[in-house]
Amino acid sequence: MSSHTFTDALSVVLKEEGGFVDDSRDPGGATNLGVTARTWHSWSGQPASPDTMRTLTGTKVAPLYKAWFWDKVGGDNLPAALGLALFDFAVNAGPARAMTALQGIVGAHKDGQVGPATLRSIQAYISGIGLAKLIMRLCAARADAYQELPTFPVFGKGWLARIERIEAEALSWIG
Repeated sequence: MSSHTFTDALSVVLKEEGGFVDDSRDPGGATNLGVTARTWHSWSGQPASPDTMRTLTGTKVAPLYKAWFWDKVGGDNLPAALGLALFDFAVNAGPARAMTALQGIVGAHKDGQVGPATLRSIQAYISGIGLAKLIMRLCAARADAYQELPTFPVFGKGWLARIERIEAEALSWIG
């Protein structure tokens, strides 16, 4: 079992997310460290002006990422490598969509929630086919899901490259 933690996974995700961006083609609008203004406002209860968004730091956004993404996909209950791949998927597509994709792969009830039955299905799948193959299948399912999005022609190349980097990093965590 890997010794990687949420903090390690967050570091990878924040590197992928990058800094402040306000691309008019992105329905998320002004974003910093992967956090949209709408998400920051919902989390903090404070107005999320462009100036506020520019001042976000990894330390400021870490609790949001932990509560709204890592914990929602049960990151602490998964092998770290799978946790990383699922966490990054959740950050981009939402925890329920990421979990539903994983549940579909492992044959669990597709309710978007991580519970004991899903965790048992994940473990049984890993025991049968291996953690690396599960991660590769999850990343392939993520790529397939993104190709169905209307913004894929604009952002797809970058999304697919990110999935490849996340998959490689996750596989490197398997010890």
